[in-house]
Amino acid sequence: MIIAIDGPAGAGKSTVAKILAKKLGFLYIDTGAMYRALTLKVLERNIPINDEPRIIQLSQGVKIDLRDNLDGPLTVILDGEDVSLAIRKARITRFVSDVAKIKQVRQVLVKMQRKFGQKRNCVLDGRDIGTVVFPRAQKKFFIDASAGVRVKRRFQELIGLGQKVTENEVAKDLTNRDKIDSTRQASPLRQAPEAIYIDTTDLSIEQVVEKMFNLCKLSRT
Repeated sequence: MIIAIDGPAGAGKSTVAKILAKKLGFLYIDTGAMYRALTLKVLERNIPINDEPRIIQLSQGVKIDLRDNLDGPLTVILDGEDVSLAIRKARITRFVSDVAKIKQVRQVLVKMQRKFGQKRNCVLDGRDIGTVVFPRAQKKFFIDASAGVRVKRRFQELIGLGQKVTENEVAKDLTNRDKIDSTRQASPLRQAPEAIYIDTTDLSIEQVVEKMFNLCKLSRT
């Protein structure tokens, strides 16, 4: 069974996806982490963020592995190196949407994501999981929240990671990412017609997970 969770940045997709996967005993796949890993590689190689040919070429040679830890955060391995913390830094967040919008890059990473998803029952979150990566997923959700709440959640997440940012900086970043994610030509962010919409603005993490868990259980019976 494949469960697809899509939605804008800061809506809480990754948090609920990981908890839901653990509750169901499924593999959790953070597809956004893959784009972050590639973005890290692009910046390490000092490739201009608008040099699409070089970024495409780089994407075709990188090796990205995701290792699910039931008792801890997802481990992201980039070309044999653990980059789990490095990909969460502000500079990666600033440019990841620019890398992710490149059509040929998405094609490369979608192939990787499908390979992960074919291994076993899994929960995946991202921007185009239910529309492009796994359009036949057995259960699809679209997680959303008000802009103000998304900013606060992302701000708290970054502060928890030890990063020095302001809410204003986070707000500007989310506004920019929303624009890029929703207007890009390759796999723009949109809700699949059959996806269940969940507004998490006034819901706790536990409430969201419980709601999704119950809906997934109904699908399996």
